Amino acid sequence: MDILKCLFCGIVIGIANIIPGVSGGTMIVTFGMYDRLINSLTNIFKDFKRSIMFLIPLIIGMGIGIVGFTYIIEYLLGKHTLPTCMAFIGLILGGLPMLWGKLHEKRTQTRRNFNVADIVCFLFFMALVIVLPLIKGNDNTMSKIEPSVSTAVILYFVGIIVSATMIIPGVSGSMILMIIGYYYGILNGIKLFFDAVKSFSIAEILSQFAVLVPFGVGVIIGIFGVAKLINYLFNTHGVCTYCGIFGLILASPFAIIYQSEAYKNVSAVSISAGTILMIACAAAAYFMSNITAE
Repeated sequence: MDILKCLFCGIVIGIANIIPGVSGGTMIVTFGMYDRLINSLTNIFKDFKRSIMFLIPLIIGMGIGIVGFTYIIEYLLGKHTLPTCMAFIGLILGGLPMLWGKLHEKRTQTRRNFNVADIVCFLFFMALVIVLPLIKGNDNTMSKIEPSVSTAVILYFVGIIVSATMIIPGVSGSMILMIIGYYYGILNGIKLFFDAVKSFSIAEILSQFAVLVPFGVGVIIGIFGVAKLINYLFNTHGVCTYCGIFGLILASPFAIIYQSEAYKNVSAVSISAGTILMIACAAAAYFMSNITAE
């Protein structure tokens, strides 16, 4: 059952990672798996079997979510923007009680109340998530990335930057890609690659492979590096780190609504459908966070 839970959570996290404004890291927190993910990444060689048994189904699920839902999410965000966004907001809200419990547990362990540094950290990261969506990238930038040596190097470093945002709750990797102008290029690259596989176009497969591989390598290397940093922060500044995460997550609904422009063309039907989905997803997230938390 644990494998199936990880697979399901991975699918949701993968979907979240391709929607601008939605944070995959927030979904990981929502499902109560954040500490376990960080521990698995930082202790993969010390506790190899346990780490791999957790990471493999999670990674497979993320792959399914990213690849399988690239076309679906494009349709849902285009045709049913508000209900889709409210569903993800529900997932975020449903995980807040679990996160508050983690923060309370860390305060109990350290035997201290909130201080000025905790409040500043909370407000800073909340403001960060609100400000980032306001920095609009050019929608037409890099609609298709042409492979070259220089492009591969750039994509490698772009992957490292995005990897940090993929596992930091509240910060959207897709939103960062959009800001720096590579979102549509990467998304289009994924679609072109699988279209080429279906049509068995070897030239196009190799072309998109040359684009996606350096980006993917950068993401993988970056994730391990960021995980070690976050693990250090949890161990040395646990309460302050959780306050920062709380700030990131509480501001996420604004980033989701603003970045997706879900506030436009709102109707009574979309609000009603979105509200029902938000409540259902919040309940599902609350349930999942309780059964997946260690």
